[in-house]
Amino acid sequence: MRIRALLTAAVVVPALALTGCTTGPERSSGDSSAPPPAPTSSATRPSLPPRPLAVPLDEVDPCAVLTADQRTALSLDSPPNPYVETSFNGAKACSIRSTTSGNVTRLALVLVSGADVWISENAQVEYVIGAIEGFAAITVRTPGIDDVCNVEVDVAEGQFLDVMFRDGGNSSGAQQDHLCLGAQRVAEAAMASLTQKR
Repeated sequence: MRIRALLTAAVVVPALALTGCTTGPERSSGDSSAPPPAPTSSATRPSLPPRPLAVPLDEVDPCAVLTADQRTALSLDSPPNPYVETSFNGAKACSIRSTTSGNVTRLALVLVSGADVWISENAQVEYVIGAIEGFAAITVRTPGIDDVCNVEVDVAEGQFLDVMFRDGGNSSGAQQDHLCLGAQRVAEAAMASLTQKR
C-alpha cells in the first residue's frame, strides 16, 4: 500500500515530473556522450541486478553529495537549496540551478522504497535500466511530461537516490534526451562521491 501511494504521488505531483524510457540495454558509468536508448516495450518486468555494496542514505546530507568541484564541472553554479520532497514521503532533497544553462537538478534521498518501484506494473512510466558505478540506474520518463528526466539509482535495500534534471524555464526548451544526459551525468557524479565517502 505504501509503494502504491509513493508511486501515485510521484507520478501525479508535477514537481517530480519523471521521465524515461522502457526496458532496454544496460549503459555503463561514464558513457554520457550518447542519448539513452530508444524506448522499447516488454511483456515481463525485469528484476534489478545485485548492487556491488550497500550505500545507505539515512545519514547523508543531499546538498553535500556533490562536491564544489563536481558542481562546477556540471555547471551547477547556484547555491544548493535543501528542502523536503513530500512526493517521496518526506525525503531529504536538494535542488541546484545552473545560471549558464537555466537547467535545474534535484537530488532526493528516498528511504521508503527500493528503486524497483519504478519497474513495477503500477509505475506507468517508460524506463531504461543501466548501471552507474556498478549500481542499477533506471532512466525514467513519464509519458506526456517532456521537460524533465530522472535517474533512479538502487543504492541500498529499500532505498534509492533520485536524480531529477529539468528545464528551468529556458526560452527554448531543452530536448528530453539532453535532460536525460544531464540526469545521467549528475547521477554519475553523485555515485562517485557517495562511494568514495564510504
